[in-house]
Amino acid sequence: MEDCVFCKIVRGELPASKVYEDDAVLAFRDIRPQAPVHVLVVPKKHVASLMDLTDEDAALAGRLFAAARAVARQEGVAESGFRFLTNTGPDSGQVVFHLHFHVMGGRRLGAMG
Repeated sequence: MEDCVFCKIVRGELPASKVYEDDAVLAFRDIRPQAPVHVLVVPKKHVASLMDLTDEDAALAGRLFAAARAVARQEGVAESGFRFLTNTGPDSGQVVFHLHFHVMGGRRLGAMG
């Protein structure tokens, strides 16, 4: 998608503070962090939301989870705990319609739900 902000970051057209990258996934610091550690994990392939993943994207989904584990270890929150979440659709608060997961930690996070 030409005008997608995360696609522009993946292509190097916009700056980002990268913390992890492989051939399928990019992870970078959120510009409005909600926790001491707040990293976004995105597929390099444009996928609008979790609902747009297909059966053919099963390997990509696994790569996103593996990247989240790597980020948690690298950022020092793997042992203390972290939140790994995605917002899907407007009612969830999804603002950028490129699938992305938040890795958040570095302090005790409030209960959800």
